[in-house]
Amino acid sequence: MDASTPPAWNLRDYAMTMARYNRWMNEKVYEAAASLSDEQRKADRGAFFRSVHGTLNHLLLADRTWMQRLHGEPVTMSSADQELHSDFEELLAARQAMDQRLADWAATLEAVEPTRSYSFISVTYQKEIRLPYVAVVMQIFNHQTHHRGQVTTLLTQLGADVGVTDIPVMPGWQ
Repeated sequence: MDASTPPAWNLRDYAMTMARYNRWMNEKVYEAAASLSDEQRKADRGAFFRSVHGTLNHLLLADRTWMQRLHGEPVTMSSADQELHSDFEELLAARQAMDQRLADWAATLEAVEPTRSYSFISVTYQKEIRLPYVAVVMQIFNHQTHHRGQVTTLLTQLGADVGVTDIPVMPGWQ
């Protein structure tokens, strides 16, 4: 490898850290959301996925879709706002199971050459998308952070405080 060739990415460390962060944040978000009534969680608040419940559902749906793709399973997503669970407790249980699946998957990642790519059919955009594999891994976690920020705002507006969300204060890093 010469100086102009980028090194392989250590995706395992990145993904395991982000999976741990996502689990921590999802626990905090779901705890805050549990303090609300079902009506409050499901009320249209003008967010992209309308409500706290709708946005949490979308996050689970997207993670499930990525895991299906990356494990060679059939993609069962029909639309970006497909409801997986109308019951909050079922949504919570499915989120916890998905957070474990993400952590297990992250632990299997190997170093990846920067030129490795990944192609998939996007249900949302109705076309094939080809990305660097590292971008796919980053998207899984960035997508969660993006929409969790929306949920955090909705929860704050409803008087439910999620608390600090910064990686440096994640348990185990102080």
